[in-house]
Amino acid sequence: MHGQINSSSQCMIRQCSKCLGDTKYVCISCPCDLCLQCKENHVRDLKTIDHNVVLYCGEFNNIQKNEICVRHPNKVYGKYCKPCQVPVCDSCSEHKPQVFRISHFNRQSEQKNLHVLVGLKETYRKKQQQHRGTIHTIRSEALFYRPFLLTGAKDDFKTCHTEFSNRHSEMLKKAQKLKRRLDNVLHNFDFKHRCLKRKEKMKTYLTSIQSYEYSYEQSSNTSVRFLLFIKRRCLPQIQHSPCVPHHTSQLSMTKSFNKEDVMESLSGIKLTERRQRSVGNEHLLKLMSSPEFYYSISLKGTNLDHCYHISHVTSDQVWVSDYKNNLTLTNKASETLHHLKDHRSVHFDSGYGIHTVNSESELLYIDMDKNISKLLKDMKTSTTFIERTDSTWKPWCVYWSPSTGDLLVGMFFYNYYDYDTPCKMWGKVTRYNYTGQLTQTLQEDNTGQKMFRHPICITENSNGDVVVSDLDAVVVTECGGRHRFSYTGHPSGSRLSPRGICTDPLSHILVCDRITSTVQMIDRNGQFLLHLLIRPLGIFTPSCLSYDISMHLLWVGSGTNSKICVYKYITRQDSMAGHNPVALNIWESLSEIQVSKTEKPLEGNESLLKLMSPPELLHSLTVTGVDNCEHISCVTSDHVWVGDDNLMLINTAGDILHRLKNFCFEIYSGGIQTVNSECELIYIDEDYNINKLSNDMKITTTIIEKTESKWEPHCVLWSQSNGDLLVGMYKEDTNIGKVTRYNQTRELTQTIEHDDRGLELYSNPTFLAENNNGDIVVSDDLSAVVVTDREGRHRFSYTGHPSGSGLSPCGICTDALSHILVCDIRTNTIQIIDKNGQFLSYLLTKSEEIDEPRSLCYDINTHHLWVGSDNSNKLFVYRYITQQDNKTAEHRSCSAEEAFSCSRPA
Repeated sequence: MHGQINSSSQCMIRQCSKCLGDTKYVCISCPCDLCLQCKENHVRDLKTIDHNVVLYCGEFNNIQKNEICVRHPNKVYGKYCKPCQVPVCDSCSEHKPQVFRISHFNRQSEQKNLHVLVGLKETYRKKQQQHRGTIHTIRSEALFYRPFLLTGAKDDFKTCHTEFSNRHSEMLKKAQKLKRRLDNVLHNFDFKHRCLKRKEKMKTYLTSIQSYEYSYEQSSNTSVRFLLFIKRRCLPQIQHSPCVPHHTSQLSMTKSFNKEDVMESLSGIKLTERRQRSVGNEHLLKLMSSPEFYYSISLKGTNLDHCYHISHVTSDQVWVSDYKNNLTLTNKASETLHHLKDHRSVHFDSGYGIHTVNSESELLYIDMDKNISKLLKDMKTSTTFIERTDSTWKPWCVYWSPSTGDLLVGMFFYNYYDYDTPCKMWGKVTRYNYTGQLTQTLQEDNTGQKMFRHPICITENSNGDVVVSDLDAVVVTECGGRHRFSYTGHPSGSRLSPRGICTDPLSHILVCDRITSTVQMIDRNGQFLLHLLIRPLGIFTPSCLSYDISMHLLWVGSGTNSKICVYKYITRQDSMAGHNPVALNIWESLSEIQVSKTEKPLEGNESLLKLMSPPELLHSLTVTGVDNCEHISCVTSDHVWVGDDNLMLINTAGDILHRLKNFCFEIYSGGIQTVNSECELIYIDEDYNINKLSNDMKITTTIIEKTESKWEPHCVLWSQSNGDLLVGMYKEDTNIGKVTRYNQTRELTQTIEHDDRGLELYSNPTFLAENNNGDIVVSDDLSAVVVTDREGRHRFSYTGHPSGSGLSPCGICTDALSHILVCDIRTNTIQIIDKNGQFLSYLLTKSEEIDEPRSLCYDINTHHLWVGSDNSNKLFVYRYITQQDNKTAEHRSCSAEEAFSCSRPA
């Protein structure tokens, strides 16, 4: 409890939760106590814009004042006459209900005399709730937005006279003969009076709505006063605020001017049209320093397996679809409010962009017959809005335009041929008005080239541009259809597989890229700005986007599981300080700034070992009986376990020493085996139990039996530091993973699954490693190397170099210098990063010796690196670490960054 005792009155005064001021308001949503200034900040901050803030005494003082009737001073108001909309007391006889005999002829006149009395307190609560929306708009929008207009009027006061003087001079140059008349007109023009008049008008308006807000707040214990107030006073219309024109945008002429005489002289002067003053979003909003996670929604309770498209109905209700013919209305509590069964049947990539919501909260969607149907707000009536008439074109995505009320439809044409003839595929975008009439077709640019291949999602930017997520590009056209640009990824020339797309109030275009598992942001002209999200935890592969314009929140759906994460990356400008165009945010460029650090003395292995450049190939060997080398586990310096769907123990000559038959070959795309300090093999068998094979190859025992039916072990690692066993688990129905730890007695001691925000860390752990500092290093199947500390706290996720370029990790290991080495099958490289996730170099790139590196194993005794190939049965042994020069530390080799600065990029 925040409070202090006033020495004079000996009473407790509650303090504001944000500062030391006195409490005057309370936020029911937080909850927290607020002083006047903190209340103003609270209701305007986008983070708390929807919170319910009330007067403190109104929330906690339930004692209503007995308000005396103005007609009967000895009575108090107790009832409310509903038809007359006035409070009444027991003596107000003219408002008492009366029973009339109603005839057919005078029914109308007798009904007007009826009175209905209802409870005063209940009526007050109801009316107060009805006006809450208006108060919310006044607090969060009008009182924030209108002062910017007032500032513009003040600017006019400073510049108006200068502008008119410039135009005066321009006229004199054009027509010297009109000088006398112009001087006569402009000399008596009262600039200051006009500006001050507009300024006072805006101040009066602001005072009016502030007065309305004050009366609303003070009505908590004066119900009658509030009810009388809203009856006498007209409800302020926020959208009908006073016009504050630009005075310099018009020039009045008196009757003394002759139109014909001056037309020729003044024809060279261009006078802009009188217009309503407005403030652009670039002055009101700005990008945050980094996106902020708000909350997540799990749709496990619904029938959705994935999130392929989102359409907002309200700030807490959305329609969500997946690729399995499911379309569901849900809310933030993950409740199924309605399930639609009649949308289009399953197709390749179906579910993307197949529905949209109009201004009436009606759902427009593509049904099973490829018609555009409309589901009314009552969720009971469904009608065909646009009937499909051309069987060669299939509607694939829809978008309702808030600016025009039109419906944009992405169409797709696919011409099937035989095996010897290539097929043809192209698309178009059609526009329909509110009646369903076709008004526009966008298909070819001004050179006759087709602009679209396969429209997947559509949206619209604030300048009217039509933005289409196409098969391999984001295609943007003007509202009229002229092609503006096509964005094909960053850097230019890289591949892009766009899916979900949306725009924000700053006219940025946001697109999900399936290749790199990122959400990329470009400006309205197609220039790449930044990676807004890179393999975000919990959803892993962003698949769909929806921007909530009222709350300024970005909803991101997963293409891997049934989770939606909500982020905020736009906030308001500092009050009255945002009149310069918002600067381009440089989130990613900050990571490129090199900060010099004091060099620390080398410790441990760093003082004994150094990196070689380039790495040296020592020898290679062929493993008979396997097609490729999925995973390697060193037993000794000359014995290793290796295999694909066969698991064999071999020596450095390639001789097979033992073959294992009952391991789990169905998941042999990961590290299903490991070797402990006793040279015993630990592996996952065909029943998903974890077995141990003795070092004499004769005794097999089950050390961990599968007990969870939905969780399957996919990889194992024996910890050299403490003898624990780490197991990577996978749950197929949710596409979620976890890492479990078992001690030497094989008791479960730890489960690592979520970060500190409750978001899932792993999708499908396929390989495990442990670093010298105890960090647990996981090669996750979906685009990242995920590293946590020994306690399970998330440290970082490495997603490739450069950031956002994508990663397809497989084999992984660590070395004596705490480097992390990972095979990337996307670029066919072995990448080396430091223990903090900073990229150092490409250790190996695609070469004649090894085409596609797949598996890694570091021999701690010889400091040799074993590398297995994905497309051959060859193993390669490299040396890239050697001993430091013992003579002097002054001539020691370069650091890791320097040693590989000359390595070839992929």
